[in-house]
Amino acid sequence: MDYRFLGASGLQVSVLSFGTMTLGGEGRFAAMGNVQVEEARRLVGICIDSGVNLFDTADMYSNGKSEEVLGQALGTHRKEIVLATKVFNRLVPGTNMAGLSRRHIIEGCEDSLRRLGTDYIDVYQSHSFDTFTPLEETLRAYDDLIRSGKVRYIGCSNYAGWQVMKALATSERLGISSYISQQINYSLLARDAEHDLIPVSLDQHVGIMVWSPLQGGLLSGKFRRDAGRPAESRLNTLDAPGNIDQQRLHEIVDVLQEIAMERGRSVAQVAVNWVTRKPGVDTVVIGARNEAQLRDNLAAAQWELSVEDVERLDRVSGIALPYPQWHQQKFGAERNPPARHVR
Repeated sequence: MDYRFLGASGLQVSVLSFGTMTLGGEGRFAAMGNVQVEEARRLVGICIDSGVNLFDTADMYSNGKSEEVLGQALGTHRKEIVLATKVFNRLVPGTNMAGLSRRHIIEGCEDSLRRLGTDYIDVYQSHSFDTFTPLEETLRAYDDLIRSGKVRYIGCSNYAGWQVMKALATSERLGISSYISQQINYSLLARDAEHDLIPVSLDQHVGIMVWSPLQGGLLSGKFRRDAGRPAESRLNTLDAPGNIDQQRLHEIVDVLQEIAMERGRSVAQVAVNWVTRKPGVDTVVIGARNEAQLRDNLAAAQWELSVEDVERLDRVSGIALPYPQWHQQKFGAERNPPARHVR
């Protein structure tokens, strides 16, 4: 297992991390998995034996049950690992029970600590941007949690590029703790992050944690051209993240299959490996509803795509540049070179 520093921090994380959306099995998350404590202990043990040291969850997953299951599953391993969770979403009714206000952040942190059975969170993340709460309030609340020892680092997730930059500038202006990472949706089917989010991370040395590298299972190898929908898939009851062009999906999966056969690897491993090779990516969050899925995904860290393979996948999955990126590349390329394609 490869380890990378998370952004400009001194915190080292495994290139593959374990996401716990399949733990708990409550509400709409039941379609993703129903992993309870005993099975979770086995999955956690497999991860740790494979070198995974980052475990990512959120208070909203299964309405807090995912945090509870993960906390019990980690047990005595807590000090060995990096524990990340998130705050923003509403778990219970109430006027002040959502968002990134000081009140909700501090109450959310206390609740997560209790559910996780720990006295500190390594990386506490904003699960979304809060348009209504001033960034100064949000970031001062996080800074107070860090000073109190309840949180070690902070990160954000699902922000726009300008929102990341504004948050960093606000922290610098106030002289307080800043986001060391952002967690983003990034896959062969979702490359929008390359336009603003990845460039801001590279420029500002903010770490990247990737969620859904298989785009909700569409890149797992189950969804193939001229094949029926698989009998077992969370997409039978849930939508995949983002807007999916079916023709583009089939073209990408065709190339994934070719490379998988050439390499003697699974389609899912090829898709995950491609993400780990992209600039700025520090860790890729993988999930699993059973041991077989987990072991296959973890195997993506045991080998490396060639530069030529990465370029083949880049070509088939490429998307048009939006404005002003296309203008800068077309008319100002001398002063605006593209980011390197392979890590």
